[in-house]
Amino acid sequence: MTKRISIVDDDPAVIDSIQLLLQSQGFKTECHPDAASLLAAPPDSDCILSDVRMPGMNGVDMMRELRTRKDVRPVILLTGHGDIEMAVNAIKGGAFDFIEKPFDPTRLIATIGSAINKADEKKVIQGETAQWQERYDSLTDRQRETMVLLVQGFANKEIATRLGISPRTVEIHRTWVMNKMAARTLAELVRMGIALDIA
Repeated sequence: MTKRISIVDDDPAVIDSIQLLLQSQGFKTECHPDAASLLAAPPDSDCILSDVRMPGMNGVDMMRELRTRKDVRPVILLTGHGDIEMAVNAIKGGAFDFIEKPFDPTRLIATIGSAINKADEKKVIQGETAQWQERYDSLTDRQRETMVLLVQGFANKEIATRLGISPRTVEIHRTWVMNKMAARTLAELVRMGIALDIA
């Protein structure tokens, strides 16, 4: 599926050159002259490529606003020579990367590819975690208690003592937990527990 890149820059010549480059590599593009224009548009691109210094809202503030809106699209910032400190702060604030102008076209394309791949991986992980949360919510209170202790590394006998039930009953709860969570192994259940932050 063709990926769409949002380009944000107040210089029409820069927008034209980036648009030509990206389209030559098979990307679709949408262009915005400033941050306000991007923020007003539907969030349907796969990656945002933005200048740091623009009239009105700068690229770093735009990125912060996107995060406030829970917009998880990766942001790559294009920076002039004097903007390095600002760009480093942007990375700390969640930007995927920054590229100095004049940029190397090969590096720009590679960075966009990495950003999109990373974002796609994140979507898969978020989807999996949402599924696991649904399954966890379907457990009974006792099954949840059993799962938490299993994920924390306790053996059946220890779980039985902590919960005041027989080891046999723990076995039954454990079987239900494994089935309902669709975990094939204990290691898989532990991974789920870590993702759900119950470990």
